[in-house]
Amino acid sequence: MPTAARDASPTPYPRLAEPRLLEALADSPVVLIHGPRQCGKTTLAQAVGARLGYAYFSFDDDVLRAAALADPAGFVGDLPEHAILDEIQRVPALFAALKTAVDRQRTPGRFLLTGSANVLLLPQLADSLAGRMAILRLHPLAQCELARRPGEFIDALFAGRIRLRRRERLAGGLAERIAAGGYPAALARPATRRRSAWYRDYLEALVQRDVRELARIGSLDALPRLLAAGAAQTAQLLNVSSLAAPFRLSRPTIADYVTLLERVFLFERLPPWHSNRLSRLVKTPKLHLGDTGLACALLGLDGDALKADRTMLGHLLETFVFQELRRQADGSDEPHAFFHFRDKDGSEVDIVIERGAKQLVGVEVKAAATVTAADFRGLRKLQQAAGSRFAAGIVLYDGEASGAAFGDRLHAVAIRSLWEAA
Repeated sequence: MPTAARDASPTPYPRLAEPRLLEALADSPVVLIHGPRQCGKTTLAQAVGARLGYAYFSFDDDVLRAAALADPAGFVGDLPEHAILDEIQRVPALFAALKTAVDRQRTPGRFLLTGSANVLLLPQLADSLAGRMAILRLHPLAQCELARRPGEFIDALFAGRIRLRRRERLAGGLAERIAAGGYPAALARPATRRRSAWYRDYLEALVQRDVRELARIGSLDALPRLLAAGAAQTAQLLNVSSLAAPFRLSRPTIADYVTLLERVFLFERLPPWHSNRLSRLVKTPKLHLGDTGLACALLGLDGDALKADRTMLGHLLETFVFQELRRQADGSDEPHAFFHFRDKDGSEVDIVIERGAKQLVGVEVKAAATVTAADFRGLRKLQQAAGSRFAAGIVLYDGEASGAAFGDRLHAVAIRSLWEAA
């Protein structure tokens, strides 16, 4: 029988996903927490598992992984009643054995899995446990988690709870937050130089191990350069030809590499929003890096350098806001879908969030300390297209006046309201 590892200490930060994890364990035989390596999946699983009596097994252990590969059915049969199986994507043969075990005994919360590859993009894994597995996405730390506050900003937007108040500007502190990112191990290093070193080592290890395991590719050395090119184009329309230009690789090969980097949560596509009311819409997705700390490390930018580069600050701030909203939404009970809006006349909204089929909000992002009526041009176009579904439109900026109205359901909101009360 496999040997369990010791329980971990409690998670140092409250995670927005924990209530949803507990709910899933109460009604689903298998629960998967997936997300990038080092984002806190194991810490969360062990903290919850320690309270609920789960044994812990990690497939980063070579012996344990070899045993599971040699006899998947026997390995699963020897597991205790409640088990955490960490980095499950490293032993895909186990999914069929888990399916058999669950079909024999459909006990809620029987297996808690974690994975660092997106199983939704790996059909052979997801299909094995279809209808038996609840899937939770975990991200690097959100700013509201770092501040130990509830992630209530999206709920406030959809409810129209935007109050007029004064805020202190973040100023240079905003660039510092962007460059720091959200990975717990990186944030534990107080020195900027040491955080950047952690991110570089992290990326090298991820490419050399996880990417190599997911796909046989002939140019592993191209991936770090592709990541850097993607970081330079974050928050911009995805242009595979532009990404492929510096490489001696075909456009289809680069497109496959982009998908591969999505599987390990380093890239994320933001699809365009569509409406039958508007036919002249740009239908190209945007590309976002999975974390701004990683992006800054790839680009060699610390907080001071980012503050001096206004163009790059604008792009990375948009990604920073997008990732904060995504992290809060994935901790919510409500389903949310994310898009961007752009028409062929140049009107755009950086982020569009749909809640179910009834409501949507638009979020425009500015690195400036002031807002004018012209900054709401895209939001007004979105409001017109969405009609009664339009709940709110905001321009997030680094200013002092938060909640100031610029029309019906249109407001300028201080960026720090993302992790403080709106």
